Amino acid sequence: MPNHVLDNTDLKILRALQEDGRLANVDLAERVNLSPSPCLRRTKRLEEEGVIRGYRADIDRTSVGLGLTVFVEIKVARHSRRNADALTAALRHMPEVVSCFMVSGGADFLAEVVVPDLASYERLLTERLLTLPMVADIRSNFALRTIKIAGPLALPA
Repeated sequence: MPNHVLDNTDLKILRALQEDGRLANVDLAERVNLSPSPCLRRTKRLEEEGVIRGYRADIDRTSVGLGLTVFVEIKVARHSRRNADALTAALRHMPEVVSCFMVSGGADFLAEVVVPDLASYERLLTERLLTLPMVADIRSNFALRTIKIAGPLALPA
């Protein structure tokens, strides 16, 4: 259940900004059939309420020397809130971890790690991940090819 009540105009704004986060307010207002002032008020409200969390560039990983993506399944030893919180904090502070989820199934966490190469991942694994006392097991799944990168959310119609 969403925490925010979004009407059709809010959803139009969100769709347009997912498509192009650099849209000027005047252009955004035109796309969603609003005048600029109410469009800006709505956009600011969506930002303030945390519906829009931020704006960023979509960078091609290989173009900046980050050629290896690894999906890392992490199992926590001695399940406890304390261990889960400690692992969560450690993963949040690793810039190589670009996304991370607590999951159900064989692993407790699934982290997406982006590094330059295999040697870099080995260093991250042996020097940082495996040294965490709450980690019981790690399984690494190497991406062979990108089929679809995280993109726009399928917002309700």
